[in-house]
Amino acid sequence: MREKAQATDTVIRPGRIDDVDAIHAAILKLGTHIGAPEEITSTADDLRTYGFGEKPAFSTLIAEVDGEFAGLCLHFPIFSTWMGRPGVYVQDLYVEDRFRGRKIGERLLRHVAAQCRKEGGVYLRLSVDTDNEGAKAFYERLGIAWSSYEQTQKIIGDAFLAFADAPQNGEQE
Repeated sequence: MREKAQATDTVIRPGRIDDVDAIHAAILKLGTHIGAPEEITSTADDLRTYGFGEKPAFSTLIAEVDGEFAGLCLHFPIFSTWMGRPGVYVQDLYVEDRFRGRKIGERLLRHVAAQCRKEGGVYLRLSVDTDNEGAKAFYERLGIAWSSYEQTQKIIGDAFLAFADAPQNGEQE
C-alpha cells in the first residue's frame, strides 16, 4: 500500500528558471557523492544563462515529492549519424538521498526517453563515473548497458582554450 502512495505524491515537471539554485545544489551534491566536488566549477548564473537564456543548451526535468525538490535529470538532444536519428544525452541524474528507493531516478529517465521518442529519437546515452558502482548497477537493471566499443575523450580548461584558439590548418597567424 505504501508504494502506491509514494507513486502518487511524486511529480515530474520541466525545470524552470526559478529552479536554478536547486539544480545547481543538486549538481554540487552529485560531485561530492562521486568524490570530485572540485571538478564542479559551474555557478547558478552559468546554468541560468546557458539553460534558460536565449539559446538553451540543455533542458531539465525536476522531480518533486509533496512539493519538495527530490531529484533532477539534466539532458540535451544529440544525433547519431550512424543511425540517422536523434537521441538524448543525460548529463546529470540526481536523486536526493532521502527520496531514493522510490524509483524517482527511473521515472526521470523514462520521462526523458518518452519525450525523446515523441520527437523521433531512438536512443539515450549517458556517462557514468568509473568508480560509481551503484549507478552502474542501477543503469544495468534498467537495460542501459555499458558500451564496450566507446570511450569518452575530453579536453578542458587551458588545453581546450589553446586548442580552440590555435590557427586552423592553412591559416596565417
